[in-house]
Amino acid sequence: MRVVIAGGHGQIALRLERLLAARGDEGVGIIRNPAHTADLEAAGAQAVVLDLEKSDVDTVAEVLKGADAAVFAAGAGPGSGPARKATVDHGAAALFADAAVQAGVRRHIQIGSMGADNPENPDVTEDFRVYLRAKRAAEDDLKARDLDWTILRPGALTNDPGTGLVLLADKTGRGSVPRDDVAAVVVALLDAPASVRRTLELISGETTIDEAISAL
Repeated sequence: MRVVIAGGHGQIALRLERLLAARGDEGVGIIRNPAHTADLEAAGAQAVVLDLEKSDVDTVAEVLKGADAAVFAAGAGPGSGPARKATVDHGAAALFADAAVQAGVRRHIQIGSMGADNPENPDVTEDFRVYLRAKRAAEDDLKARDLDWTILRPGALTNDPGTGLVLLADKTGRGSVPRDDVAAVVVALLDAPASVRRTLELISGETTIDEAISAL
């Protein structure tokens, strides 16, 4: 399986690339900084240097051509301002989905954020509301497309070692989840038809990932 990953140098993406390589799949990570190429190659992935904020649909579609799946794992990051949240978390996601449609790559997984269903939540900071609005706009854009999409909304991300035990459901409630387990769930979702056209939340739980996928 050839999987193209937007935001290929992100913490979840690098974990995902290692998992894909371990099972004999081909990971292709789109990165903005050429200095990150070595990190992707060390993870067993191919690096494509391309700035999604400055690119166009034809160029991105060329990278996606021949892929079996597309994964959007990019994000502007917590230190970015409102403008970059709009151009990356929403704009780059929409461009990536546009390119997937053009390239004929139907399987599309988008990593979103817990709370995107309520972007005007008064209990979070305005900066986080801006982020949630961008993530919600990206979700709405993807849902309107003729793709086999899945939106995955992880809870608070940690760098704790993965346990392989999760709660994956339409609604999970608040919680945290190791990035290791998020990456493992993304790999499992690639081959999970029951997850198509669903928005799923993910936190740590008491069910193995295989069981959680089967329960969908």
